[in-house]
Amino acid sequence: MTAKPKRKHSAALGFIFVTLFIDVLGLGVIIPVMPKLLETLGNIDVSTATQYSGYLTFTYASMQFLFSSVLGNLSDRYGRRPVLLSSLLGFGIDYIFMAFAPTIGWLFVGRAIAGITGASNSTATAYIADVSTGKNRAANFGLIGAASGLGFIIGIGLGAYLGELNVKFPFMAAAAFALVNAAYGYFVLPESLAIKNRRRFEWKKSNPISSLRNLGKYPALIGLVASFSLVYVAQKSVEYVLSFFLIEKFNWTLTSIGTLGIFIGVVLVAIQGGLIRYTIPKYGLEKNIVAGLLFYTIGLTLIAFVNHGWLMYLYMVPYCLGGISGPALQGLITGTVSPKEQGELQGSLTSLTSVTVIIGPLLMSSVFHLFTHRGTNAYFPGAPYILGAILMLISVFLAIRSFKKGALAGNKESEVKSAEV
Repeated sequence: MTAKPKRKHSAALGFIFVTLFIDVLGLGVIIPVMPKLLETLGNIDVSTATQYSGYLTFTYASMQFLFSSVLGNLSDRYGRRPVLLSSLLGFGIDYIFMAFAPTIGWLFVGRAIAGITGASNSTATAYIADVSTGKNRAANFGLIGAASGLGFIIGIGLGAYLGELNVKFPFMAAAAFALVNAAYGYFVLPESLAIKNRRRFEWKKSNPISSLRNLGKYPALIGLVASFSLVYVAQKSVEYVLSFFLIEKFNWTLTSIGTLGIFIGVVLVAIQGGLIRYTIPKYGLEKNIVAGLLFYTIGLTLIAFVNHGWLMYLYMVPYCLGGISGPALQGLITGTVSPKEQGELQGSLTSLTSVTVIIGPLLMSSVFHLFTHRGTNAYFPGAPYILGAILMLISVFLAIRSFKKGALAGNKESEVKSAEV
């Protein structure tokens, strides 16, 4: 009697994994090819193209910030399925639009549309919360980390390889992935939100500022949410600066960067899609959070001082091991609210993530420029990674401080133990 629902949940989680993968792939795929695309469309040099790239990232993240809470609340009212499928369809159309954009101005329109549809992340994470309980909750949230990490890094690899053939090919590939997944989801994705758990849509709760303020309803979460935010900002030193760092320090080609990206993606999937399903039940959420943040710190510090290109493959392993902290953090945070509020909570967290995408790339790229521009008296390309390591250490302190308050950790330990019984 229980086998059929389990198979449905397994198929649904697979679909959610691919959906999150495509969401993030769309952001990653444009990173290696964007300079070439901007140079071609605007007849501009690399320096000017980099400025435009930063503005495009700002546009994408701002739209995601504005609309994540709207889509999260819509999913609380009408269900997860229609919001997810509509967003995937919008993604596919957007990538086709960007592939054939005639000017740089049209790219801004495309990035705005992608930011709106990319806000479906809040609905996808709410779906996972709907179908997860007890010890499976944090493990299933590992899908988010695995899908996001894989999507971003494979996106960079895909963009690098296809971009060598034609600058428009990466966008066409992303469009095909999104549209095929939308068609697949139409036939296999069940609705996860029961009618009894739905609530009336409220514009007040869909305001992104109100969405962030909603996190204040859970005082025990403040430290963990702050830790969550700093982790995302620190990660931008790898996600948005890595290709520039490798070109500046080792003169790597797009193909070399893409190969490293694929390696990182494989390691991330192994860790966040497999390893955490062992470490979280065995060691608990708190230990996974602290260990993961320390691994991040070690990895970022090693990258900052790397002196041979081949060592990047070795140093990325501890950095990727840091990924065990994300699912544990999100599982701990999510377990504090009712099923009726999961969409609202995930909308708030996605809005917070969007703020880190607005801040992080600008911060890390500015630090990189400060320590690498011509005439600098303190040349050090690894500066963004030292900053990232410092932010990770602060995250460790905030997380441990939250654990010592006792209430949140105690509730979660009880939930895990009861689920195991």
